Amino acid sequence: MTFSNLNLIQPLLDALHKSGYEKPSPIQQKAIPLILAGEDIMAAAQTGTGKTAGFALPMLQRLSEGKRPAGNSARSLILAPTRELAEQVHQSVQKYAANLSLKSMVVYGGVKINPQMLKLRKGTDVLVATPGRLLDLMEKNAVRFDDLELLVLDEADRMLDMGFLPSIKRIIGKLPKQRQTLLFSATFSESIKKLSQQFLNNPKLIETETTNTTASTVKQWIHPVDKKQKAALLSHLIEDHRWHQLLVFVRTRRGANRLSLALEKRGIKATSIHGGKSQNARNRALQEFKSGKVHALVATDVAARGLDIDQMPVVVNYDLPNVAEDYVHRIGRTGRAGEKGHAISLVSADEVDDLKAIQNLIQKQLERRIVDDFEPIHSVPETDLKAAKKKKPHKKKLAKAKLKESGKKSGSNKDKGSQPKRGKNGYKGKSANKGKSTVKRKPSKKKPINKSANKNRNKNG
Repeated sequence: MTFSNLNLIQPLLDALHKSGYEKPSPIQQKAIPLILAGEDIMAAAQTGTGKTAGFALPMLQRLSEGKRPAGNSARSLILAPTRELAEQVHQSVQKYAANLSLKSMVVYGGVKINPQMLKLRKGTDVLVATPGRLLDLMEKNAVRFDDLELLVLDEADRMLDMGFLPSIKRIIGKLPKQRQTLLFSATFSESIKKLSQQFLNNPKLIETETTNTTASTVKQWIHPVDKKQKAALLSHLIEDHRWHQLLVFVRTRRGANRLSLALEKRGIKATSIHGGKSQNARNRALQEFKSGKVHALVATDVAARGLDIDQMPVVVNYDLPNVAEDYVHRIGRTGRAGEKGHAISLVSADEVDDLKAIQNLIQKQLERRIVDDFEPIHSVPETDLKAAKKKKPHKKKLAKAKLKESGKKSGSNKDKGSQPKRGKNGYKGKSANKGKSTVKRKPSKKKPINKSANKNRNKNG
């Protein structure tokens, strides 16, 4: 199948041809016709499978058939969780719309808001935004959505993980109800399903691959190593394999700064990117990495989604992520668009539980490679994979559990053949009164005792 089989207009086909795209990916084959037909969709696919083109191409085609945007208004809105992803999506939109007379712009925090407000005065066909900055612009009446036609929630699972749901609800509450809504996510968790029920109208479900799987083009393995030796091992691997470009993931901002400085001291050009840096500093670090001035880019999970670097050869997990799903997104930075890639993880003994969770998620036992002179003193024990599906309990065990539960609820001891216990006054429990009237009798009033009469009786007795 080719893109021309998907009924895309010629300007889009020309832009795809210029970009070197020949055949649509599975997610594009399924999503594009449904979006062109005006359907709401929920789409899940692996990272790096062309999800952006899957919604951007049909969206641009539909917008090309409509009217021009009014001042301070947007005809379509794409929400993304991070600044890097928003910028990447915007660049893709610009590339696909090169032959169309459509306007697009991107807004996110970390930079001055006034230039964004000035640009919005002319209106835009496509607005790519992070939720926080978009709310700031809406509160300043810098953007309106009276003419909105399409809404896209990109990486919806990540936005929910980052706590954006209240912001998303506020934004969508200001949008017209008559619109087309597209939800793209790596996984369909319960929170995503609830989100779809609130914001989508009878959506079509699209799933191309098993969720939480890694691309077959990415070769993965781990190097067991002691924590104190990780920086030295990473330097050794870079020099031994002659890696000229690699993306290194760490857990914390402080760790990113430390590791980049440690690599610099060992003669390896490195820089860091994380949420603690200004947007200009993050953009500068990314540009230096793309241009080849920097060989190693050390990043926190802010870069796990949103970095799209052509032919990224190597991704290294210096620290394993706390959340197993983030491993899939981290290594999804390599092996994109069918290219081959390598994902290496440096694992110390205190990360066994994280490794176990990752292997259970991807249902794969990662190959172990011990590097000479870096043998760990504290071993990383191997763990067995858990079955993907839980086994159903045996029928007899299930019956016993139900019987036990029913016995607890009824609280009846008579099932065991025992008699109810007697109280202090010899009365039985509630079960002894079954079948009798529940009407309470009024207590009889006792006559007052005449003490003087009793005295006379004792005397005469």
